[in-house]
Amino acid sequence: MTRAVWDTLLDQVRAMHRAHPRLTAFCPFPDDITAQPVTPYHIPSADLFADETDLSGSPFGPLCDAIRAGGPDAHWRETYKGTDIGDDFMDRFGCYCIIGDGGPFQSRTMRAWMVYMPPHLHYRWHHHPAEEMYLVLAGSARFFCQGAAPEVLSAGQTSEHASNQPHAMETEGSSVLNYVIWRNGFDTPPVLTPEDMPS
Repeated sequence: MTRAVWDTLLDQVRAMHRAHPRLTAFCPFPDDITAQPVTPYHIPSADLFADETDLSGSPFGPLCDAIRAGGPDAHWRETYKGTDIGDDFMDRFGCYCIIGDGGPFQSRTMRAWMVYMPPHLHYRWHHHPAEEMYLVLAGSARFFCQGAAPEVLSAGQTSEHASNQPHAMETEGSSVLNYVIWRNGFDTPPVLTPEDMPS
């Protein structure tokens, strides 16, 4: 892959982020972006995402295309490897970093990822110190957040999670592609929340 593919992705992410009022209010797009090398790492969900046909028609089409173009050489994450989350989730949940560790870019003030889920997948309750915002880029999913009613969100809508606030997500008949950002708490990864904790 040429660096141009990653630069195109950054241009699309920057333009979308700066044009979205809720993202900008949550965390202004960083002005200290630097490039870094990526060590590709492939997982089964990368193939699912490459073959995905259910995410067309998004208002964020150019960004979705740029995320897809980065997929073959991205460092796909296995955040929950070694937990009891199950092989089905590990094989079908897709995430790679755009800004942060393992991604093509770095910043001191923000982390950013793509998160992909095919139909009929449940992302269990989890939490982390970082404050977080999800923006749905394509498709839809049901978002759960402790203390709030579940919401079905589609392209352009956001879900915000406070520090250590348990949250979860599930898809039904459609896939979902999200842009996810953290604005602090970068040193502690997500952990699965005890199943009897959320309410």
